[in-house]
Amino acid sequence: MNPFRRLTNSFDHGVHPSHHKERTEGLPIQRLPFGRRFVIPLGQHIGAPAEPVVQVGDSVKRGQMIAEPVGFISVALHSPVTGKVSGIGPNRHVDGTFQQAIEIEADPYDTQQMESAPIEWESLSVDDFAKEVQQAGIVGLGGAAFPCHVKYALPEEVQTKHLLINGAECEPYLTNDHRVMLERPETLLAGAEMVRQKLGAEEIVIGVEKNKPDAIAALQNQIKPGQPVRIMPLEVKYPQGAEKMLIKSVFGIEVPAGKLPKDVRVAVNNVATIVAIADYFQTGMPLIERVVTVSGPGVSYPANVIVPLGTSIREVLEFAGGLKEETRQVILGGPMMGASIADLDAPMLKGSSGVLALTEKETGRPEEHNCIRCGRCVEACPYFLNPARFARLAKSRMFEAMAENYNLMDCVECGCCTYSCPSGIPIVQHIRTAKNHLRTKPQVKEA
Repeated sequence: MNPFRRLTNSFDHGVHPSHHKERTEGLPIQRLPFGRRFVIPLGQHIGAPAEPVVQVGDSVKRGQMIAEPVGFISVALHSPVTGKVSGIGPNRHVDGTFQQAIEIEADPYDTQQMESAPIEWESLSVDDFAKEVQQAGIVGLGGAAFPCHVKYALPEEVQTKHLLINGAECEPYLTNDHRVMLERPETLLAGAEMVRQKLGAEEIVIGVEKNKPDAIAALQNQIKPGQPVRIMPLEVKYPQGAEKMLIKSVFGIEVPAGKLPKDVRVAVNNVATIVAIADYFQTGMPLIERVVTVSGPGVSYPANVIVPLGTSIREVLEFAGGLKEETRQVILGGPMMGASIADLDAPMLKGSSGVLALTEKETGRPEEHNCIRCGRCVEACPYFLNPARFARLAKSRMFEAMAENYNLMDCVECGCCTYSCPSGIPIVQHIRTAKNHLRTKPQVKEA
């Protein structure tokens, strides 16, 4: 036996939070009824905000471009409904700030059926394929909302060997990717093959945690003889779905600090992202809706639901029966990396994978005490950083030292440190504070 063979498909460190997926993993995807008002923020993706190409009073069709990308790291925005542009200006964002957005009033008499046709993709060059993905407004739907086309527009000397599809869905509560794999495996594989061909990758690997055996089986059943596709069951551990952790688990390859997956000849896309690409080329529908998990003990009827982008968070919660009286916090995304919502009337975004209503039992943290130097945060950190040191330096506002001497920017804010801390120190909040400070300094670059 090879003594160097990996015994498990996993990575070092990490944590094992309670899954809480049983609430929604068996619930088929439903469709949220169209509301009346939609708010489309111009900067809901990483990179430059999109520029409006419509004016107040304009009539728009469902799927019509309403804002164009500005520069390379930017994507287009499209109307989720047929209706009229009712405003362009500051609107309340999920974090409580005001951001530029386009408001659309839906036409109550329209059936909201989109007029579109398939888009020929096979003859496109990889650059033209990437431009189509940019014009479709497609970003990473695992939460980061990074413009997808950037991963495809590579220099000629950069060759992709593996297309890795992220089906780990390691965040507690969330089951939207699980349901997509279960209900739309054929579309997922079709989209993956499109991207594989354009990148010239040798194979497609879909990494799925072992707590989704039905999704693994559904995908296996769709693979035809000779297809360069394999399904990789992964150990159940957080953050299995982080890009570098996923690459380590599947291929045993370490992505060096400061490097990207492309530097080890791997391209990584989320399940929902690949399905959005397939939908665009097969039907002509740009990214105007997404599957969202609505869950937590604070809602009566948890669900996996297709939500038109720009719908208010309040409408999504009302679909799930509204908030229970004991709800103490609403989170957009998952409990480990998601953000607390400041205004329920804020809109759903491209990166909004979940809406969670949590009670005191789930949100209450122990009273904060001094660090006891137990080392649990270091043991938990999958990036081999020292979170306790980050917290101490951040409290002293030694932000530059955190980046220059201790690789602060390698941290992806997964939350393992805060989860593990017996002293109740909000370590990841200190890290975010430091990063926000340093981002104003151009000489410090994030990995």
